[in-house]
Amino acid sequence: MDDHQVLAQISSLVAEEARTQGEQREAGGLDSEDEQARLTRLEQALDQCWDLLRQRRARKEFGQDETDAIGATRPGSRNYLPVTRCRS
Repeated sequence: MDDHQVLAQISSLVAEEARTQGEQREAGGLDSEDEQARLTRLEQALDQCWDLLRQRRARKEFGQDETDAIGATRPGSRNYLPVTRCRS
C-alpha cells in the first residue's frame, strides 16, 4: 500500500466516521453498544492509518524502506487491533 492508498483509506474512514456521527446526532445519541463499538473501531482504524502514514514518511525521510512500516498493528502498540483496515 503506497501513501496515496493510505490517504484514500483515511478519507474513506473519515467519511464513514462522519456518517456514523451524523446518524447518531439525528437519533439523539448512541442507541446501542454496537454503535459505540462501531465508532470506536473506526477511530482505531484511523489511528492505525495515520500511524502507518507517519511511519512510511519518516522511514522515507531517513533513507529506509517505507514498505517496512507496519503502523499500530502489533501487541503493545497504543491502538493495537488484531485485524486492521489499513495495512502496508
